[in-house]
Amino acid sequence: MKASPKETPRTINLRRPAILMVQDEPFVPQGKPGLLDEVEWRWDALCRKNPHYFDGRICHVLGVNRNGYGGAVIHVADCAYRFHAVQDEDFDLGIRSLGAKGIVRVKDKYLLGKRSLNVGAYRGLWEFAPAGIVETGQQPSQTIRAELTEETGLQSSGEPTAIAVVYDDVMRCWELVFRLVPAIPGNIQNHDRIEMCKREYDQLMWCSSDELPADLSPIATQMIPLLTS
Repeated sequence: MKASPKETPRTINLRRPAILMVQDEPFVPQGKPGLLDEVEWRWDALCRKNPHYFDGRICHVLGVNRNGYGGAVIHVADCAYRFHAVQDEDFDLGIRSLGAKGIVRVKDKYLLGKRSLNVGAYRGLWEFAPAGIVETGQQPSQTIRAELTEETGLQSSGEPTAIAVVYDDVMRCWELVFRLVPAIPGNIQNHDRIEMCKREYDQLMWCSSDELPADLSPIATQMIPLLTS
């Protein structure tokens, strides 16, 4: 089973905030008889392999369109996370989750996190921190502010600024990228806080744009041009 996103641009730069349009009805994938049974079998196998999986309610992206005013409209529907998690190259249900990514800059340094071996994707690779999946009923800006605190111990100073919508081909998801300004600039020194966040990151660090690690995740590499936007 194969599916590809209808949207052609992989990156939409924003001059205005993106608008979230939510469909009333929850989304459940349709297909051959026994499809949902296979979903359950795959989900059980994932959970046995990694008990950290949790089946919450997420935003599934139905489509992304430029609105002609420097912004974008993101059409979403409520969906079970398991439908996204069980997908692979041979079992694609067409679920495209909505995520939120943050670019945190202090002077000429950017905050990066090395993804834990306990997470579902990009294990052991570096990405711009924080990041998270947008749950049903949440605004993406709420998600990224919460993830900043939960994953790094920092607080956001003011409202995050949406700067782009990016499609991640590997993870089959759309990411709304925000610029964040931390309330207390500085290096991450609180090792106890990092220990608490190990489900997401094993390590956090600040580095300049010319010091980025070689083992970046594909979506982090795709975000590099946004650092100066």
